[in-house]
Amino acid sequence: MSKLAAFGGTAAVPRDRRRVQWPLVEEEDRKAVLGALDGARLVSDTDGVNPVSELEENWARRFGFEHCVAVSNGTAALALALAALGVGPGDEVIVPALSFIATGLAPVHQMAVPVFADIDPVTFTVDPDDLERRITPRTKAIIPVHLHGAPADMDRITAIAHKYGLAVIEDAAQAPGATHRGQPVGGIGDAGAFSLQVSKNIPTCGEGGLLVTRDAELAEAMRRGRQFGEVIEAGRERDYVSYGLGWNYKMNALQAAFTTAQLARYDGYERARQHNVTEFLARLSELPGLQVPTAPPDTTHAWHILRFRFDPAAFGLDGARPEALRSALRRLLRAEGVPMSQYQLMPLPDQKVFVDRAGFGSGYPWSVTGARGTVAGAGYPVTRAVIADSLTIQKRHLHPGAGELLGLYADAFDKVWANRDMVATLAKAAS
Repeated sequence: MSKLAAFGGTAAVPRDRRRVQWPLVEEEDRKAVLGALDGARLVSDTDGVNPVSELEENWARRFGFEHCVAVSNGTAALALALAALGVGPGDEVIVPALSFIATGLAPVHQMAVPVFADIDPVTFTVDPDDLERRITPRTKAIIPVHLHGAPADMDRITAIAHKYGLAVIEDAAQAPGATHRGQPVGGIGDAGAFSLQVSKNIPTCGEGGLLVTRDAELAEAMRRGRQFGEVIEAGRERDYVSYGLGWNYKMNALQAAFTTAQLARYDGYERARQHNVTEFLARLSELPGLQVPTAPPDTTHAWHILRFRFDPAAFGLDGARPEALRSALRRLLRAEGVPMSQYQLMPLPDQKVFVDRAGFGSGYPWSVTGARGTVAGAGYPVTRAVIADSLTIQKRHLHPGAGELLGLYADAFDKVWANRDMVATLAKAAS
């Protein structure tokens, strides 16, 4: 086992162990979807209880939210939250420089300008100090992202928001079940957005999203927004009158029924995931030059994605490009059967849609505010460093039975680290 698989040795993870199903589709899920299909209420605008309203109630009760509004996907959830909070043309919204593209696009959908802030080098969530430096008189809202399942520093963020009178919309797409000082993420700011996309910790059978809030009026605004601006009330015949700007952001009954069945098994899955992942990370934390993901103090991490940073100095590569070490480790670990991959190839401000201002034409929404253009490759040093020196593991560890597989992954890391001289040789060749 000492010879690296990339050079003809036996892989640490046998090929027949590498495929892991996620989500787990059980008989309860099939029954739930068929039950919804056989029902008469396939959309959320029907009168009375339906699978969508049942999911909203179950989600709110399980995590302790006062109001929950189901929508078509997580991106729609972010945009709808901004709209319900009055964010629009001429406004700026601060978002982290490291996130999925949807976090940056949601303000643009409202004709607002995303303003990017750098991240913390350990949690990978937005740096409150850099966030505060980027506030201007046009700033209307902040979207902290609980990236990879790690809660952002909500104490600092909410204090800054209160100081400047800003709305806070939590992007909790990757963090259902995560907590910050005992509070569920998503329920700390003015609104929280979750994704139920099939890769998430609590999935649906495709796409879906949820909005949560403590504010009853805000919840009603979100419900109107998802339904063409109409008011849908129990016992009241639909009048097809749009009382304000709205969209068709509804979730269908099949998606809702599937997620409700998944939610019923979530607690068992989560206990197993917390045990498996923390044991795995404890083993890897002993390896020199490897920074493993950690839960910030007084928080619960959802472990949606596991990001690992690599220190070239531990491989005798002082001054070497971190990308070269990352490339060498990716090649060697993947050959051993560990599916290491990158998450985001560039900071959000380097995305062409923002650099080229490819919004609604004629430079909108940037031309409304007179915002300066984004300069690709400039700023955000921590985000750039993290992208350059890290790799991730995604999805496989979400399976509640992944403990043994993660043990094999740890064996593969041990094996590669035992051959650090070879790793260094490959990294030098790639520099």
